[in-house]
Amino acid sequence: MTLADMAPTRPSRTIMMVNQLYPPMQVGGAEKSVSLLAEAMVRAGHRVVAVTLGMGNEREDEERNGVTVVRLPLDNLFWAFDNTNKESAPKRMAWHVLDMWNLKAAKRFAAIVEEFRPDVVHTNVLVGFSVAIWAELKKRNIPIIHTLRDYSMLCGRSTLFRHNHICETRCTDCQALTAVRKFRSDLVSAVASNSDYVIKQHLKHGYFKGRPASVIFNIADLSAKPAAADTPTDELVFGFIGQVNEEKGIGVVLEATRKMKRSNWRLKIAGRGPAEYIDGLKARYGDPRIEWLGFAKPEEFYTSIDTSLIASIWPEPLPRTLIESFAYGRSALCARSGGIPEIASIGKCVAEYDPFDSDTLAQLMDAAIDDMPRWKRAEPADPAFFAAFSEAEIVGRYSTLYEQAIADK
Repeated sequence: MTLADMAPTRPSRTIMMVNQLYPPMQVGGAEKSVSLLAEAMVRAGHRVVAVTLGMGNEREDEERNGVTVVRLPLDNLFWAFDNTNKESAPKRMAWHVLDMWNLKAAKRFAAIVEEFRPDVVHTNVLVGFSVAIWAELKKRNIPIIHTLRDYSMLCGRSTLFRHNHICETRCTDCQALTAVRKFRSDLVSAVASNSDYVIKQHLKHGYFKGRPASVIFNIADLSAKPAAADTPTDELVFGFIGQVNEEKGIGVVLEATRKMKRSNWRLKIAGRGPAEYIDGLKARYGDPRIEWLGFAKPEEFYTSIDTSLIASIWPEPLPRTLIESFAYGRSALCARSGGIPEIASIGKCVAEYDPFDSDTLAQLMDAAIDDMPRWKRAEPADPAFFAAFSEAEIVGRYSTLYEQAIADK
């Protein structure tokens, strides 16, 4: 049975999704989440057009798993979506100023809207497009659903994290650079995020006033997972997977290993990051029990560990690694940051700590070793947890938002 069969009363729509990048171009989880939703909407019987940015100087179109993908040139000073740009501070500031209200990008986008004439537009990360595209949609009376996948509406760095600290108050430069985004947030019909924390941060600062706000998770494949491999019975294997950088908390994790009293443990670190940064970590933390895997497939990683370390020190909306950990039946030690606590309590074997507190993390790791049988064989989360991330559930939730916005326009 297809998703279209499951919801026969919903009309077929032309849905336009906008995100700064789209697979195979990818720097984070937003691109994956947007593409999974786009493809699911196609399976539900809709026509989906994904509008994104490309590195070329001309428009490029392709069909990707049923989705029409339109890649537009970036109308700004340089390509800013990888870790390779070494532009000067003044040029980076000029980039952000242009991104406040990018008329050229909005005009280019408007031509695509006229071509495809969508019933609804679902915007996501708009860095590179700017919220000027919302004004073009408003002119044409096209409803807008916006999903918050980071803090780019609030923060020039998109993270609410600066100089190794969470931004409790907003920097003056961020307030200036995002003032137009706040003012024009009233153009959207409804706003969503995969985290209540993220929504509340935006509402607290006066964004999306009077607009319906919903927590809608990302689609995640939580089907049956391979059984865990047998790790040695006399040691506990901890695992960290994700981008290896400061914001993800790898420094706190490594510092905790130095403070542990128990010795029968191993730590597997999977993921990529800046080579110079990783080399520095390897030099400082040369314990032979620490294994650096580089890129690893999730199924191979999770079946080789006992306990996941979800360690982000920036207020991450909701890491996919936590959802995957529970899907594989792993126990988890979780930092209380961003949206992590909203999901952590669902796990069968979980403990939490303050994100910068390596002392408490070390104590929790020791305590897990002392209770090894329990932490080695945590069970998968309840079926209701898996249903909340299912394709049918997420498509249904967003379809309801689309239809309401269309009815109210």
